[in-house]
Amino acid sequence: MDRTAIESLVAKVTNYVKDYMSHYDPSHDFDHIRRVVHLACHIQASVPGTSRHIVILSALLHDVGDKKYLKPGEDGSRLVHDVLISLGSPVDIANTVQAICLGVSYSGEVKDPARVLELIKVYPELAIVQDADRLDAIGAVGIGRTFTFGGAKGRSLEQTMAHFGEKLLHLEGMMKTDAGRQLAKERTDRLRTMQEWWAAETDGIGDVK
Repeated sequence: MDRTAIESLVAKVTNYVKDYMSHYDPSHDFDHIRRVVHLACHIQASVPGTSRHIVILSALLHDVGDKKYLKPGEDGSRLVHDVLISLGSPVDIANTVQAICLGVSYSGEVKDPARVLELIKVYPELAIVQDADRLDAIGAVGIGRTFTFGGAKGRSLEQTMAHFGEKLLHLEGMMKTDAGRQLAKERTDRLRTMQEWWAAETDGIGDVK
């Protein structure tokens, strides 16, 4: 596709995703997508041999078909591909972006880390989009999103704080790019500071009768 066609496709995808994400809770809304696209473009600039338009399309679509929000009858393994084809994308781009989006998942990597590493060899843009998505889960923004998601799921503050140790503090060690690792270190330090603040403000509360 030439530059004009790519820009047209990106614009169509952006409008689709904006509407699609309007049905999600605020922890996974279109603002999350905008931040991931911004982070992905920042990282991509330092990773030679990767396609910027593939990164942008994948970052835009990475939550489309997410199992947490999948509607009855939707096939999460093909939804991104089908959307792209319907918007005029060539088949090769649709296949590539679908494969990348299916590889972004944290839980999927925990279950089969070797599969993700093999995917990255084929689709190096996956490392970029994955890092960008995980960066938005940590730091100040990540803290806000964690409590927003916890509230949407009816979790207590204590249950939500437990998510820091269960998942968020592990993300720094799962970054794939140099830029991602650098940003993750800064943001993870903020998570640890939040944990310290939380402990200081809740210490001894469990002893109250």
